[in-house]
Amino acid sequence: MPFYQLVCIAAHYPEYKHIKDLVTRAASHILDNGGVVRRLDSWGTRTLPQRMRRAKMYYNIGDYWTMQFDASPSTLRGLNTLMRHDPRVIRWTSLKVGEKVEDVLMTGEKTVDHTRA
Repeated sequence: MPFYQLVCIAAHYPEYKHIKDLVTRAASHILDNGGVVRRLDSWGTRTLPQRMRRAKMYYNIGDYWTMQFDASPSTLRGLNTLMRHDPRVIRWTSLKVGEKVEDVLMTGEKTVDHTRA
């Protein structure tokens, strides 16, 4: 399965239940379709570089978050559809990082070192 990274800007709300629900839906979609979520990161609330329009509303502030995951291309298409139809999402992009997690690891960076006796 290819290894992907999703970068998302979500609409900022005073309470974080909206962003939590969005992240949960995205991760559940991947897990329900046989994928693996490797990492979730919140970059926090930031001022957008320019005013952005989405779902007939304008936004100046957004919550940034990323998710690294393994999934099939059809699961990624479903995730993009989910993001497109969710009004809480201002912008998102999916990047293919590699074919396998091993492609992403730096040389010498291993979880387990089998050379030690």
